[in-house]
Amino acid sequence: MRRIKSDQLYIRLAPEAVPAELTELAISFNDMLDRIESVFRRLSNFSADIAHEMRTPITNLMTQTEVALSQVRSVEQYREVLYSNLEEYERMAKMVSDMLFLAQADNKLLKPEMVAVDLADEVRGLFDYFEAWAEERAVALILAGPDVCVQGDRLMIRRALSNLLSNAIRHTPKGAAVRVSISATDDTGVLRVQNPASAISPEHLPHLFDRFYRPDSSRQRGEDGAGLGLAIVKSIVEAHGGSVSASSSENLITFEMILPT
Repeated sequence: MRRIKSDQLYIRLAPEAVPAELTELAISFNDMLDRIESVFRRLSNFSADIAHEMRTPITNLMTQTEVALSQVRSVEQYREVLYSNLEEYERMAKMVSDMLFLAQADNKLLKPEMVAVDLADEVRGLFDYFEAWAEERAVALILAGPDVCVQGDRLMIRRALSNLLSNAIRHTPKGAAVRVSISATDDTGVLRVQNPASAISPEHLPHLFDRFYRPDSSRQRGEDGAGLGLAIVKSIVEAHGGSVSASSSENLITFEMILPT
């Protein structure tokens, strides 16, 4: 036990090598180490991912500014550089805002203001918001199911739904549709967002809600954003006492969100 340090969290006790009275204690100690190692690994990866994600916009800003200053330019050319820089600043500001939100969730500081929220009504409002983008990508938006009210913070739930919908639209092929279905049990409201997509391996599905997670590590983030959207969905849903999960078939991915009514 004295050998175990931050760089040696893989060490485990041998339950069979201790007196019988201490076997249960050794097993519990190993379970604790498993949890600590998992959290420590995620924290280390998270720090590396933050540095990687922040490096790209900072590099772009430095390069564009150096090019702009390399010679005298017209007012219009300087304006174009400033607009380009503004896009990078907005990207960084959103990333920082999302990270602060997740930090609040980690420290149990999210305090939802509970009111009755009509899931179908919120989805219809988001369909109107995403309509132009969906039409541009030739993606249809379809809603099915009754009006179901859940108890929750309207703005938080709307943010979670928005993240799920934007993620689905972004990954739906041209000419296909994003389908949202709503149902209810005795004490929960169930919302499913489905879109055609390549199958995701089962080992990746539980990690889709991890921060900065990429099923394909070689894939560039590009227009996919910073990779915090689904992590925020999970934080919001769990703050409401609900659950969220993902499943994948051969040509369909489904995100299911369950909230108490």
